[in-house]
Amino acid sequence: MSEALPNMVKIGEKRDRAAYSVWRNDEGFDTDFAHHTPVELTVRGSIPTYAAGVLYRTGPGGYKLQTDKGTTYEAFHWFDGFTQVHRFHIQASKDPIAPIRVLYNSRRSVDEMLERIKRTGKFDGFSFGQKRDPCQSFFKKFMSIFTPEPPANGPSSRNVGVTLSVNLPGMMTTQIDGHGTGIKTLHNKTDANALQQIDPETLEPIGLANQTVLHPSLKGPISSAHAKSDPDTGDVYNYNLDLGAHSTYRVFCTSASTGKTEILATFTAQASYIHSFFLTQTYIVLCVWNSFLSMGGASMIINKNMLDSIAPYDPSKPAKWFVIDRRNGQGLVATYESDAFYAFHTVNAWEEASPSDPSKTDIVADVSIYDNLDVLHSLCYKNLLSSKRPIIDPKETESSRPSLRRFRLPDVKSSKTPKSAKVDFTTPKDQAPELPTINPAYLTKAHRFTYGTANRGRSTLVDGLVKFDSATQTAIYWEKFAHSPGEPIFVRNPKCMTEDDGVLLSVVLDGTIDKSYLLCLDAQTMQEMGRAEVDGAIGFGFHGTHVPAGGKYYGGT
Repeated sequence: MSEALPNMVKIGEKRDRAAYSVWRNDEGFDTDFAHHTPVELTVRGSIPTYAAGVLYRTGPGGYKLQTDKGTTYEAFHWFDGFTQVHRFHIQASKDPIAPIRVLYNSRRSVDEMLERIKRTGKFDGFSFGQKRDPCQSFFKKFMSIFTPEPPANGPSSRNVGVTLSVNLPGMMTTQIDGHGTGIKTLHNKTDANALQQIDPETLEPIGLANQTVLHPSLKGPISSAHAKSDPDTGDVYNYNLDLGAHSTYRVFCTSASTGKTEILATFTAQASYIHSFFLTQTYIVLCVWNSFLSMGGASMIINKNMLDSIAPYDPSKPAKWFVIDRRNGQGLVATYESDAFYAFHTVNAWEEASPSDPSKTDIVADVSIYDNLDVLHSLCYKNLLSSKRPIIDPKETESSRPSLRRFRLPDVKSSKTPKSAKVDFTTPKDQAPELPTINPAYLTKAHRFTYGTANRGRSTLVDGLVKFDSATQTAIYWEKFAHSPGEPIFVRNPKCMTEDDGVLLSVVLDGTIDKSYLLCLDAQTMQEMGRAEVDGAIGFGFHGTHVPAGGKYYGGT
C-alpha cells in the first residue's frame, strides 16, 4: 500500500522523524483560487454511482490581504483564515455505462469583512487567535463613543466557516430551489453564537443570524460548531454557553418536524472551549474538557480572541462529563470526572450493558484526545507553512499529535454524586484519526471502524488518511508523498453488508504541482478508486458534508 518515499520508511519501521523533509504545502494555506460558476472536472479512475450527490467543504481559503494603506494584513491562526465554501456536484447518468461527472464551484463568504480590513488595515472583530493592541481591545466599547463605526451585520461580514448544515431546522430563512437535490437551505457554523445562510447552488452568503432566533435564552456567545443530529428524526442538538462568574450551559434541541426549540438542561460549570460533544440514543453527553477560559471568560473582553483567553493547561484539574436525558425530560441526570485531556472532535457514543453487571447500562464514548493545549498553538500559520519549517522536529510536534481514546461512563442513572469515567483503551498516536468520521449508519450505535487524517510526524499538518479498527487495534493507511488530504467523508454503499462497505471522499493537495483533487477511496481497503482533478489549489479546510442524490439527509454535523 505504501510506495517507497524519499526521506521516509515503510509503515511499521522505526524512523527518525527529525530527518523528514516537509513536503510543500504553502499553496494549501494561501490561495485565492475559486470558480464562481460550475466547471466540469477531469475524472480519472472510477467513482461509484452511489456516491452521487453534493459534497460541500468549508474552511480557510487564504490568510493574506493587501490593504488600501499599503500594508499586508495577515491572519495569525489557521482558524482565522478567510472562509471559502466549495461544492462538488457528483452526477451519475441514467445510462449505467456512462462515466460519472463532477462539477465544481467555490466562493469566499467573507467579502464584507475583507472589504473592511482592506479599508482600515486591521481586523476589529472577535477572532480565534488574532493578535491586537490590548488597550484598544479593552477600551473599544468606550472609544466607540468618539469613533463610531457601523455594526458589522451584513451576510458576509463575519468569518463563520467551520462546519456546514443542510436543511437546518428552526431557521426562519429563505428556501432555495435545490434543483432536485433536496437541499433547501445551507448554513455555515462556527464555535460562536452565529449562523450564516449560504445559497446552496451559487454559495453566495444571503443571511446572518444567531441562536436567539431559535430560543431567546440562547444568548451566550459560545456554542459548538458540531451540532449533533438524531439519525432517525433529524432533530438537532447543541449547547449555548453564557459567560460570567458562574458560567451557564444550556443544552437544547430543535425539532425537525416542528422547528421549535426546547431547553433540555441548564447548569453551571467552568467555561471552556468545547468544539464538539456526544449523542447516544437516550442522552447528550457534554464533556467540559481542559480548555478552560480564564476569568470565567471575561478575559475575552481584553483579548478579543479565544486563544489568549484559554488558561494555561492544568493537568491536576479533571475533565467533567455531564449526561443529559434527551428522551424523557429528566434534564441533567449524571456527572462524571476523568483525568485531564483536551480534544477537538468526538467520534461517536452509544449505550451498552455493563461488562461487570449486564443489568446496568454504560455509555461508551470515543474521542480524539491531546495531552495538553500545544496543538492550539501548533496551528498558527507560522508553524503550518512548509517554507517556514523545512524540517520536522519530533520534540516540538509529539504533544500536538492526537490519540484515540475510548471512555466508559459506568452505570448511567440519576445520581447527584459525580462518578469516575473509565478508559477502555488509548491508541498509539500513529494510529489515531483526527477530523474523525464513521459510517453514518452507526451513529449512536457501537461501531468498529474510525476514519480520519493521520499525523505521523511527516508534515506540518497531516500526512495521510487512516482507518482504525477498534476490534483488532490495528490501522491501515492511504498515503502518497507530498499529497496532503483533508477530512474524509464516508459515503455508505446502500447495499452494504459490512460496516466498512462504502467510499471515502477527501480533498487532497498535490504539493508537487500545487493542484488539488477530489479523492475517492475504497473504505475497506483504503485503495484509490478514482479522483476528480481541480485546476488549482483548494485551501486546507476544516469540515464538510455529503448530501446523497435523492437520499435521506439531516442537517446536524
